[in-house]
Amino acid sequence: MRFGILGPLRVGGGESTVTAGRDRIVLAMLLLRTGRLVPVDELVDAVWEERPPVTARAQLQTCVSRLRRRFTELGLAPETIVTDPAGYGVRVAPADLDAEVFARGVETARAAVAAGRLIDARAEFRAALALWRGPALSGISSRSVHRRAHALDEQRLTALEECVDVELRLGPGVELIDELAESVDQHPLRERLRGQLMLALSSVGRQADALRAYREGRRLYAEELGIEPGAELQELHQRVLAGDLALAGRQSGPTAPVRSLPRAIGDFTGRQHTLARLVKEVEAGARIQLIDGMAGSGKTALAVHVATALAANYPDAQLYIDLHGHSERTPLTPAAAVATLLRQLGVPAERVPTNQDDRLALWRTELAGRRAVVVLDNAASADQVTPLLPNGSHCLILITSRRRLVGVDEGRPSSLPVLDTDEAIELLGRVAGVSRVAAEPEAATEVVRRCGHLPLAIRLAGARLAHRPRWRIADLAERLSTRPDPLAEFEAGERSVGRAFALSYAQVSPTAQRTFRLLGLHPGVRFDNSVAAVLAELPLPEAQDLLDELVDAHLVEEAEPGRYRLHDLVREYARTLVAEPERAVERRDAIGRLLDHHLHVATAIARERELTSAHSLIVVTAPIRADLVTIVAEQGRAWLDENLAMWTALVRLAETEGFLRYCWQLARACWHAQFEGGRLDELIETHSAGLRAAEKLGDDRAVATMLNYLASAYYRLGDFPESIQLMERALDIFHRLGLRREFRNTLGNLGTSYAVNFQFRRARECYEAARALATRMRDKSALANELNNLTMTLLLWGRLDEALRTARRHLGIAREVGDLRRIGNALGHLGMIRHRMGDVGPASRLLRVALRVKRQVSARFGEGEVLNEIGMMEREAGRPERAADLHRAALVAMTEVGDRPAQCGSRNLLARAILDQGDTTSALDLYRRVLADTTRLSIRYERARALEGIARCLAPTDPAVAREHATRALSLYRQIESPDQHEVERLLTELG
Repeated sequence: MRFGILGPLRVGGGESTVTAGRDRIVLAMLLLRTGRLVPVDELVDAVWEERPPVTARAQLQTCVSRLRRRFTELGLAPETIVTDPAGYGVRVAPADLDAEVFARGVETARAAVAAGRLIDARAEFRAALALWRGPALSGISSRSVHRRAHALDEQRLTALEECVDVELRLGPGVELIDELAESVDQHPLRERLRGQLMLALSSVGRQADALRAYREGRRLYAEELGIEPGAELQELHQRVLAGDLALAGRQSGPTAPVRSLPRAIGDFTGRQHTLARLVKEVEAGARIQLIDGMAGSGKTALAVHVATALAANYPDAQLYIDLHGHSERTPLTPAAAVATLLRQLGVPAERVPTNQDDRLALWRTELAGRRAVVVLDNAASADQVTPLLPNGSHCLILITSRRRLVGVDEGRPSSLPVLDTDEAIELLGRVAGVSRVAAEPEAATEVVRRCGHLPLAIRLAGARLAHRPRWRIADLAERLSTRPDPLAEFEAGERSVGRAFALSYAQVSPTAQRTFRLLGLHPGVRFDNSVAAVLAELPLPEAQDLLDELVDAHLVEEAEPGRYRLHDLVREYARTLVAEPERAVERRDAIGRLLDHHLHVATAIARERELTSAHSLIVVTAPIRADLVTIVAEQGRAWLDENLAMWTALVRLAETEGFLRYCWQLARACWHAQFEGGRLDELIETHSAGLRAAEKLGDDRAVATMLNYLASAYYRLGDFPESIQLMERALDIFHRLGLRREFRNTLGNLGTSYAVNFQFRRARECYEAARALATRMRDKSALANELNNLTMTLLLWGRLDEALRTARRHLGIAREVGDLRRIGNALGHLGMIRHRMGDVGPASRLLRVALRVKRQVSARFGEGEVLNEIGMMEREAGRPERAADLHRAALVAMTEVGDRPAQCGSRNLLARAILDQGDTTSALDLYRRVLADTTRLSIRYERARALEGIARCLAPTDPAVAREHATRALSLYRQIESPDQHEVERLLTELG
């Protein structure tokens, strides 16, 4: 290989390299993108970063000329570097660049894994990993190179993890322990590596060390990320604790002379852990295994694989029978089934009794002295299989069913989930072709997602691709996403996903069938028993019984106690059933009940949480199911949080089905939860749909309501002009309709948008008008709200004495009203004002009390405000490290609520604290990010603060550029009349 980038840069095939710093950066950039032209601007940015000289292009040409001369010295063709008007490139054969050789080796190794050739895979992985000499392109000082080289380092780590997976499957990991321990030390937050270290340690009996590795990781994740380890690592921890780490993929022994098992499918995929667990349970004495799951989940394939893996332990007989519990044929009676099994054992027909009891007695006698494995596939019920269970402990019975067979004594149940994404893609590759899937990874992921990760659907989809070699996988993905009946795409001859579901559907009661159909109308992922009761018009206990029946039939999944879901394809099947023309009335009535239930529950919860705007939750009809609304509404915010993810779909359903009044009212009912939860894109979508519905109804009050609450999302997103425009439209309508309360509240909201846009005089006019209305209406809650808004405006304006008087008046009214949220707001504002006045002690006490209150009432935005203020005080007191921690916590809060201006403000404050710690580079990076964000969002105040911060960072090294930034900051501060302009004026004086 003539070029090496998997470590320090090498040129010429030996240890030779390029020594000039700029030349090294240019060559590294070209080798990182072999076969492509790298634009001149990118090369200039990589070499000189933010301060390229005027002669940068000319100097770049000089670099290229020196590189060509160096190539000639090393016996390389100078034309290896290509010049083009658009930039430069490098022509390198794949075998001449170690990164290309590495990539091909890893691809070959992965193909070997997919084909089951683990020894070959290990050799390929190790050969590829041996090419690495250290971190990619180490020693080159360029952020652009570092960023791209980091991607290569990430590829090496991924390949190492895949290699270790293979090696752990091949045997105990004693030889891997040192390598994994070193890798974990270097990358302590990488969960997959830590899990592999735990596996390797456990495989050689070092469970204590494996548990120690987990504890150390958990401590690091908590300290560095503030999170718990991922689900897989936690599960692995539990397995280590339980000593349950048997490796999957047992090699089966020689087959028995008599065998009636079907052939184990060659592309069996994704059940290795379940297979290993079942094998271990059987070896521990669990002789009856019950494997249930939804149609198409691979129950039969798993049972046959278990039987095949254990065949050597049951040499006398290996039997299989399809009991037709869920098929178009009538389920076999125990008598018919045992007759077939006796014939498999070689019992002559004339010896098989006609009486069922005698047949069963003969069956047990024949098995009494044998070590046999029996697969009872596709069972209808416990009554069908219980008579077939032999006596004694020498036989293994594997029973599969689409139902949960709770009546089988001694049975050890296993319910099969769908495959995870990696398993599903692996299965698709085995059916359609590994290389084909590898060539279109994104399309393959979309296909298996559309298949719901269901093995039967994936096999049928893969079979379509295998028989259509000219199709791209993307073509199938498009068909699955655009066809009105996606289930029709999963058919191959007699095999069909829809038919498989139909057989399960036919096995449940008519009332359960109706409930199942109607559940297909629910737009969310999960639902509870109250949803089933509403849709099916049933009392809650009856609905619960039907859900239990559907769960037992694997038409519905119980995701967690009391929470249910439909598999994606099962939902499509239910929707197909309920969409049949003869069920149009049933369908529309059920949708109406569903919308009504969610509207009234959300409204009841919102009335308890909203401060001043609960009056706009206009619901004039009584709930259809008042009994259920009362029960569900007691869950409060927890119910809203659980259902927020599907609210957009619910509003969209109301709009498309013509339930226009429900549409806008549903949007309004969930406004507070979406706004406080930072789900602003969803808020815009729901309220835009609500606005369209209100306009179609010709309901001006509803139109104005939607405009007002839609404006709140744009406010949080920093689009103040759009927010102001929407509220001004709402204000005009409320004024025309004579709705004084709505007019007053919208006027206050408009003032807040003016205030954060630093239009203080207009904001004050709005607040004063709104306050006058509140006084005339004797509405103390509204008056407190306007005083709160005015306080913050005066604070931003720098009018601290007036702000202090207003905040004290706000606190008095908040205490009189008894509203803890308002008390927290008033205390927080008082603390901020006292801080700005220099009264540090009282400010600190007020802010810390306010912080406790805001956390008590879950006011995340307000919590972020107070954390930032305390952080400023900590920095001013000479504790920048503590300040940085507080600003980071504030940034998390502001990010959660989705307030972009506040996020920019938190980052500015964080950058200032970092700068005070002496880390100028990190502070400068953060200020520049804020500058880019605020320029895009037109947030003038935070843009000015970012410019000021950049000036402070550059002042020691580049005073001319620092002065330029400070001058721009001062101009912005003066435009918005910010008191911060005095700080910048002092900075400019210092810069000269």
